[in-house]
Amino acid sequence: MSSPLRRCTEDERADILEIVNAGAEAYRGVIPADRWHAPYMDAAQLEREISDGVVFWGSDVQDRLAGVMGIQTVRDVDLIRHAYVRPDQQGRGIGRILLEHLVARAERPLLVGTWAAAEWAIRFYERNGFQTVGEEEKNRLLRTYWSIPERQVETSVVLAHRPAARRKLD
Repeated sequence: MSSPLRRCTEDERADILEIVNAGAEAYRGVIPADRWHAPYMDAAQLEREISDGVVFWGSDVQDRLAGVMGIQTVRDVDLIRHAYVRPDQQGRGIGRILLEHLVARAERPLLVGTWAAAEWAIRFYERNGFQTVGEEEKNRLLRTYWSIPERQVETSVVLAHRPAARRKLD
């Protein structure tokens, strides 16, 4: 049974890394080989993400952190960042509950970037009220709101939360 959602604490960084890296294994062999690295996120990268304003929310199952999802305010939008659920907890609605919580709290348009080849991730966001933006808009958004290499821009998609996206991004 899931506990209420809560903001992750500083002493949970090792658990966040464990969840991110375990969940990211689904991308191995799917995303371009030149963008894959192991571990997918190391402790220094997690520290940089948190220093850059990513706030992680989590959900517990049986008193153990089961899933995390970050949110980061960048200029006039909020970015969904690093959304992962432990593989043994996937399919139980944890990701959906985390996303619904962040959507409900958002005061700005919400954007999420993911790998174009990660069809399951794209379907997840679409089922939860996000809409894939066109190629030109995707390129503009990725270059405006993310700090990622050009190769990642080429191989990614952006989805926008419909109600907020139509007000602010169209």
